[in-house]
Amino acid sequence: MSERIPLLNSLRKKTLKKGISNSLIKKLLIFVSLAAIIITIVLQFLIIPPKSFPSERKKNFIFFVTDGTGPNYITMARNYKQFISNDYSQKLHLDEHLAGTSRTRSNSSWVTDSAAGATAFSCMLKTYNGAIGVNPFQNPCGTVLEAAKLAKYLTGLVVTTRITDATPAAFSAHVDYRSQEDQIAEQQIGNGMVDLMIGGGLQHFVSTGRKDGRNIIQELANDWTIANNASSFFDIYNSNISAKHNILPFISLFEMGDVPFQIDRENMEYDGPSLKEEAELALNLLHSSSENKKGFFLLIEGSRIDHCGHSNDAACIPREVMAFDEAFEYVKSFADKHPEEDFIMFSTSDHETGGMTLSRQLDSNYPDYVWFPEVIHKVKHSGQYMTKKLLTEENIDKDYIETKVMAEWMGIEDYTKQNVKEILTLIQQKDAGSLQDYINNLVSTRARIGFTTHGHSAVDVNTYVHANSESLLNYVLQNVRGNRENIEFGNLVVEFLGLNMTAANEFASEVNHGPLVFSTQQSSILSFDEYHKDI
Repeated sequence: MSERIPLLNSLRKKTLKKGISNSLIKKLLIFVSLAAIIITIVLQFLIIPPKSFPSERKKNFIFFVTDGTGPNYITMARNYKQFISNDYSQKLHLDEHLAGTSRTRSNSSWVTDSAAGATAFSCMLKTYNGAIGVNPFQNPCGTVLEAAKLAKYLTGLVVTTRITDATPAAFSAHVDYRSQEDQIAEQQIGNGMVDLMIGGGLQHFVSTGRKDGRNIIQELANDWTIANNASSFFDIYNSNISAKHNILPFISLFEMGDVPFQIDRENMEYDGPSLKEEAELALNLLHSSSENKKGFFLLIEGSRIDHCGHSNDAACIPREVMAFDEAFEYVKSFADKHPEEDFIMFSTSDHETGGMTLSRQLDSNYPDYVWFPEVIHKVKHSGQYMTKKLLTEENIDKDYIETKVMAEWMGIEDYTKQNVKEILTLIQQKDAGSLQDYINNLVSTRARIGFTTHGHSAVDVNTYVHANSESLLNYVLQNVRGNRENIEFGNLVVEFLGLNMTAANEFASEVNHGPLVFSTQQSSILSFDEYHKDI
């Protein structure tokens, strides 16, 4: 019997284990079943039918271009700001957002023009100098602005030059040569891709400026909100936000040609908006529009920085850069006030203009290590403004040159009799280019600012970014940080907004881009800007 007890105990243990095992399995099955029921019930409460999903966050991309602005211009503007504030810790707002640099060559030259430079941004390809929204074979290429519009985003252009000039044109039109500005105007209005345009260039939309005598503005009267003078602009600018809901499409071209230089605006009676005010109205109209379902793409260009460089106008440059900097800071504050949406701000230049240096050797002696911002601070007008006045006003004599031009406009006291004589001779010869050069050089030599060209240079330019969330900023920096080709930046727009460039290319392929009758003629509005014709 005792021999059987261990065997019996063993059998009992096995039976007990089996019972426990079966019990655990049953309990586990019950637990799993209950868990499945609970999860199903919870999911029924959590899962929302597709119709009830909250709409996707709106996405807004603001693409800034500082035309003609190299790192040298940024340094000059910062130095100037520090001088006038007497605070050497002062920086530009842009300085806080420096991300990297951009290589600027075109398909046809190491030195790009603005047309090829802007087309590199908009179409993400290299093309020849002078090309607007076409590839090297003169085939139209879809732009990021067009792709954004086709994807139901709102679109806008804000500039301080003609709205038909190279940079805004390269985002909104397709022509073989940038001088086809009448044709560019027709496309900007007629292709349905642009919802908002603010800047200059009315001459290419009205019969008094167009070579074909057509009045495009008159044709828009039933479809667009038109504010083509400063008063109309500010009527809308000062209206309450509810009045801005249904204003698009909107056009405000408050100058026949380019908007006056900042240096002239500050010292003359001028009632037009600043770049900051242009940007402010554009943001409010696009953002508050009843048509804004997804967000918007907006181009903002500090256009006339480039014109200062072409004229080798040292006093003009820092004022234009600072005006742009002010606009950039306003847009940043606007973006930061809307954390419920995604905002990306990207800024770069198409090229540097003038080959400017901050220090200039005047003779064969070992050069001084200086430049003098106080010299340019005394200057009250651009060389272009002074040249135009001297060639259009009557009774210009020695006294006028000494008291008005030298003392009042340029703040120069150490001028010579020869300086006055040279200016009077150039006035008699009606040589606008040489007169402007002479006036500007009187300033730059005293400020010790050097220029190597009236054209562009091949130096790399800076890139700047801001986003209204840390995660979004990190995403942007991964795409633009470091030294990049200019064709890379459009990819950021495409990826962020989720654009279909194939659709944009199909749209662009139907555009008539070849020169039309009259469209290659230059406008007389540029007669006092000798160095910005076709470049």
